Amino acid sequence: MENQPNTKLTGSFKPLKAGANLQDTSKDEVITVTVRLRRQKALPADAIKGNFLSRETYENEYGAALEEAEQVENYAHEYGLTTVSVNLARRSVHLTGTISEFEKAFNTTVKSENNFRVLASEVQVPEALKDVIVGVFGLDNHPIARPMFQIAKSEGKIVSHAAAPQAFTPNQLAGIYGFPTGVNGKGQCIAIIELGGGYRTKDITAYFKEIGVTKPTVKAVSVDGGKNSPSTADGADGEVMLDIEVAGAVAPGAKIVVYFAGNTDQGFLDAITKAIHDTQNKPSVISISWGSAEVNWTQQAFDNFNEAFKTAAALGVSVCIASGDSGSRDDQTDGKVHVDFPASSPYALACGGTKLTVNGTQIASEVVWHESSDSAGGGGVSTYFPLPDYQANANVPLELDTQFKGRGVPDVAGDADPDTGYKVRVDGQDMVIGGTSAVAPLMAGLIALINEQTGKPAGDIHAQIYANPGLLRDITSGDNKTTSANTGYAAGPGWDACTGLGVLSKLS
Repeated sequence: MENQPNTKLTGSFKPLKAGANLQDTSKDEVITVTVRLRRQKALPADAIKGNFLSRETYENEYGAALEEAEQVENYAHEYGLTTVSVNLARRSVHLTGTISEFEKAFNTTVKSENNFRVLASEVQVPEALKDVIVGVFGLDNHPIARPMFQIAKSEGKIVSHAAAPQAFTPNQLAGIYGFPTGVNGKGQCIAIIELGGGYRTKDITAYFKEIGVTKPTVKAVSVDGGKNSPSTADGADGEVMLDIEVAGAVAPGAKIVVYFAGNTDQGFLDAITKAIHDTQNKPSVISISWGSAEVNWTQQAFDNFNEAFKTAAALGVSVCIASGDSGSRDDQTDGKVHVDFPASSPYALACGGTKLTVNGTQIASEVVWHESSDSAGGGGVSTYFPLPDYQANANVPLELDTQFKGRGVPDVAGDADPDTGYKVRVDGQDMVIGGTSAVAPLMAGLIALINEQTGKPAGDIHAQIYANPGLLRDITSGDNKTTSANTGYAAGPGWDACTGLGVLSKLS
């Protein structure tokens, strides 16, 4: 196979920005790469609609084919690459070798920019494997995502719980929103994906004692060498602790498993597939609070992440993802509107943000979260994923800049303004944190409660909520216009690109 003609792997390469300062890499550096393979056959449509597959059935019938994994291994071995692992359910072959060996095997060039590896040309694969290999991840290792949390501060100082009477503990918020009672998520597992930071068990113990909620079981899983590495409260630890404490306070009976990986598209994807196909912990819900604008991703990332989430849906696993914290611009500075990925995947429950004020335990008002161009709920229309069937009657507008008829984001919303945020504990310090980062674990906790209540997994809930928008409390006031041209989207009756269908508290 070594002498066969090569063909470009479509979407494996994103052209570098003009003026990129590229340097040579050390060709002897040893790296690990994830090669993604196609499915044996297409997923059955009814699996996504509720006739869920078991993990065993999925691996045997719909994962990668063993003979095709062996073909990839054999080809890689011809170039001196070594197999680290093969997982047919995850459709992944992990290979290790030097950069030079990978460049020769995939007929590409790896450069360095700002001390990170970047691809300078498209990945190529032999003609015989062009339909077998659907993605190659890890040659490029630049940071791909950011955590969607914001710490409440006053005059530059972190706001304490006592100084934020308008903030909430997550269990208080669950009560205000009317989440199911009489259940605590028992028998469920909530997976949390983290691309940095860590948690300290003593903080978790102290926090749940402080809010009077039974401490959930929390476990860390390492992916691709990622570790539970707590550092300081103003770093990624804020994200990790927010996710654990929100999900755990809403569904304390659920087991929480945190999958730590590096902040690369490879690490992100591997953490997701590890969680989906974890036969030991068997997550029924996944919470993700990391992402970045669609413009930053490769086509192979779009396709492989989306296929992973589609697999989750077929297994009955719900996936909740934060929609972004800088409104319609999604942290970009080109004056155009942008939507966040992976929240824009049609199989992700995209979670937007509101500003909530209460009178006692009663909601006084709830509007789109929009404090500034750097502090607003993300939302918009995908420029990659077409409008899904479940949004056919949702009046999703065309994407403002491209006029693409795309997937609308978000689907649901919840309190995210840091000023009315969540009382949490991070690295020994009590603080208030907001961001759509909080809404993803809030929804994950809710779905865990619903799963226990109904005695079955909810899976992908899109079809259910779009067919029954009355299940949600509509948010009709505010906008997320944060671009320099003041373009974006406004809330109104029905679905909108600020808060989706509104605030969800039940599924029936």
